[in-house]
Amino acid sequence: MMDIIFYNASQIVTVASGGARLKRGAEMRDIGLIEDGAVAIKNGRIEYVGPSDGIDISKAERSINAFGKTILPGFVDSHTHLVFAGAREEEFARRIAGATYAEIAAAGGGINTTVKATRAASKIELTEYALHRLDSCLGFGSTTVEIKSGYGLDFENEIKMLEVINELRDLHVIEIVPTFLGAHTIPFDYKDRREEYLQLIMERMLPEVARRRLAQYCDVFVEKGAFTLEEARGIFMRARELGMKARVHADQITPGGGAELAGDVFAASADHLDHISDDGIARMRDSGTIATLLPGVSLFLGEEYPDARRLIEAGLAVAIATDANPGSCTSENIQLMMSLAATQMRMTMEEIITAVTLNAAAALDRSDALGSIEEGKQADLLMFDTPNYQRIIYHFGVNHLNTVVKAGRVVMEKSYASA
Repeated sequence: MMDIIFYNASQIVTVASGGARLKRGAEMRDIGLIEDGAVAIKNGRIEYVGPSDGIDISKAERSINAFGKTILPGFVDSHTHLVFAGAREEEFARRIAGATYAEIAAAGGGINTTVKATRAASKIELTEYALHRLDSCLGFGSTTVEIKSGYGLDFENEIKMLEVINELRDLHVIEIVPTFLGAHTIPFDYKDRREEYLQLIMERMLPEVARRRLAQYCDVFVEKGAFTLEEARGIFMRARELGMKARVHADQITPGGGAELAGDVFAASADHLDHISDDGIARMRDSGTIATLLPGVSLFLGEEYPDARRLIEAGLAVAIATDANPGSCTSENIQLMMSLAATQMRMTMEEIITAVTLNAAAALDRSDALGSIEEGKQADLLMFDTPNYQRIIYHFGVNHLNTVVKAGRVVMEKSYASA
């Protein structure tokens, strides 16, 4: 007896990979489309995916008629900063009136505004704010979300943030992946003590994070005004000694060599990549590092978009994420990022779907269980009120999501028709 069977689906987009960890280049356009399809779920796993006439719907505790609807894998948002306090709408108003991000930061605003508010907030407050944002993520179809620290920027508050992130794993249905980002920027109270802050990261923060298993990854913002290549390499070496894998904020504002470093340290992903070099592309391709692009940042800051076509045609595995945060992308709407990837980065609809499912799962080292609809994988599914997958991206600014299944359990639904 199956737990749930979806049947009569207009389309099922499986993104099946046949066991491959990711899809590169032209492979990203292969989304394993099934028409008039069915998916059967048992004990949180996918037991069957294929034609509707290949399954007996009477052998299910619950059957859901998906006629006229499209089913996709649960979206994976592999880059967010969802745990923080405060908001920066006043700074946003200043920026759209003409002030630059650098000018606002130099006046004590920018990330320092969020650091001060996050340090002042209690764990309970941070948890409540984050739960609300996670509800928003789920409402747009994200069933797995990475969350970074990086707004504490001292020992006590970085650990506080990571404790909140880990506690959220037991409080929300979304699967949460924690990342340590103590190397987000040099905080204002260490402005004249740079070496001291670096030592704090490597000698106190990283060992404590590793000892308590508070994060699987260590991220560093490699950029002019943040951390140098040499500093980042040292942090990553220390993190590796402690059993943590690398992620990199790379080449967002300038071509600073972050992508090359990501390849050298076999980072799980390098993110942003607005100014990636040819050498950076080659090293990331050789290392299997995922290229995670963040079109919402370009929209919010009014900047040029990453050259997705260049990366895909060079054979990289590309993912798309929101970068939801209070300063450069105030949105949890991954469906919006998908539409931006189409209209502004000229990705095909098939490439975009792969980028928010299988490749995004690979960026979190979870594509063995997540990111596609294949027998044996975890049953993370989305059902949309659209007759085809193209409509989801084409009809932008509208949330077409009907039903969300996480680990085999219906966790959100708008309406359904049962047999």
